[in-house]
Amino acid sequence: MDLRLTGKVAAITGASEGIGKGIALALAKEGVDVAICARRKDQLEATAEELRAATGRRVVAITADLTKQEDAERFINTVAQEFGRIDILVNNAGSAPGGIIETLGEDAWMQGLQLKFMGYVRCIKAALPIMRKQGGGRVVNLIGNDGVKESYWEIVPGACNAAGQNLTKSLAGQYGKHNISFVAVNPGPVRTERWKGLVQAMSRDMNLSYEVADQLAPSSIPLGRIAEVEEVANLVTYLASPLAHYVNGTMIEIDGGQQKALMDRARG
Repeated sequence: MDLRLTGKVAAITGASEGIGKGIALALAKEGVDVAICARRKDQLEATAEELRAATGRRVVAITADLTKQEDAERFINTVAQEFGRIDILVNNAGSAPGGIIETLGEDAWMQGLQLKFMGYVRCIKAALPIMRKQGGGRVVNLIGNDGVKESYWEIVPGACNAAGQNLTKSLAGQYGKHNISFVAVNPGPVRTERWKGLVQAMSRDMNLSYEVADQLAPSSIPLGRIAEVEEVANLVTYLASPLAHYVNGTMIEIDGGQQKALMDRARG
């Protein structure tokens, strides 16, 4: 299937590793020129070089901290200056700490909201005038199933994700008339570089062994395993393509049919 992506330009946040890197690779393989951002310059530059070598596409690396409005604006404006347009914006940067309400401080809530939610707001706000001027665009927000499948250990991610999901639907209704469409992708657990740390945190907070904590998520998924990065990246690549532009103002879970209640029961 020709996704009609050759020659398009994508801006992808949080793309030095994990899901963001996987999305950048998948898009570049389909002929997209990409701009990626992250906070760690060395890791970001190494990823950019890896993507160039693997795909032959133009890849621009821009260091940015999306908790800062000026960095978000600089990232988006630099992409537009370098490529002349932004066809696709993939918001992916950021994570929110897990934990239970008794042990979560206000800093954890603010950390999640500043990056996982406000980072998306800042990039979208900067990109919209560019997309309007060029006659359209596509925004894919990587959010997470915590916003629609609640869990007491994931209340900060859940709150941030619910806000992002509402934002996605709201803006789809406002900007469709400008040929700018929005979609949210809600992954469940994904095997990234962060997975081991998440399991360690669950083990600590729930007083479980690492081995038991590591099986909580797979045991709540009918397919019996967590997702691989490539599976999420493939979905996003299709949704970012002109073939899926009409998919607007909706959310798609990619979590193997996860049933969070099974995790909560296992935690006790």
